[in-house]
Amino acid sequence: MNAAKSQDANPPVASHEPEVNREAQAAEKNVRLVAVALILRGHEVLICQRRPDQPMALKWEFPGGKMEPGESAEQALARELDEELGIHAKIGSRITRTRHTYRSGSSVDLQFFAVHEFAGEITNRIFNDLRWCDLADLPTYDFLAADRNLVRELAAGKLL
Repeated sequence: MNAAKSQDANPPVASHEPEVNREAQAAEKNVRLVAVALILRGHEVLICQRRPDQPMALKWEFPGGKMEPGESAEQALARELDEELGIHAKIGSRITRTRHTYRSGSSVDLQFFAVHEFAGEITNRIFNDLRWCDLADLPTYDFLAADRNLVRELAAGKLL
């Protein structure tokens, strides 16, 4: 009987941990992990325009994409740049990381990396348009909401 009383008075802590972990995991499942390149050429950066048939049609963005299970951000970015632009990039340092939640409730966790070197010719494989843009001119383009703070900081001469 004493054993029953001590169990009631001190329930095992472990019994509550799985619920907390499941909630955290469920919240993280709604977040897309994305690696993004700031491909730099002097004071210019490569920007890409989404196609008319894509969600957020014709918005401008930086190249990159979703991380696959088991990939590091750098591995995902190298793969995405090959798929999207046909280049083999040397992924540089991480410039910044941000999380954005869209009105729909979906969230993206974006990691931005500098790319100063790559092999191959840039080939537009998936975008409506590609352009080299002076950093100061970035705010004149209609970027995805998730990129807008970064665009302002880059144009102001911050981060790079």
